[in-house]
Amino acid sequence: MSIFNAININATGLTAERLRMDVISKNIANANTTRTENGGPYRRQVTVFKSKDQPNFSQVLKNATNKNKSKLKGVEVIGIKNDQSPFKKVYEPGHPDANEEGYVLMPNVEIATEMANMISASRGYEANVTALNATKNMALKALEIGR
Repeated sequence: MSIFNAININATGLTAERLRMDVISKNIANANTTRTENGGPYRRQVTVFKSKDQPNFSQVLKNATNKNKSKLKGVEVIGIKNDQSPFKKVYEPGHPDANEEGYVLMPNVEIATEMANMISASRGYEANVTALNATKNMALKALEIGR
């Protein structure tokens, strides 16, 4: 694997984790939004990742035995999907969006879950930064050998 291929893989991971953090931030910001443009409460969103190259075992074995250089490509975001879990019902008869029984449909966003996901995304981002720095240091050490 070339140095530039490793850098490109880290870049895709950094981009994906940044988008994941943006979506989580949007969820937290709208945790109490009871009325959106569509008329209902805000619906939680989640990012969906996919490996750009998913080799199976036989392809990996073939590449290893034939000394082929496999082209690893990283990760990509294939979409941002709405979480279809049910909305929370909260009894607030004075709320402008309350129904005739006094219940308000609240977004399906759990702050604790979002914070755990945010920590996970930031750790993933940090791991990609660490791998990128290690790749950069290896390249610098290789250049020092030639002196």
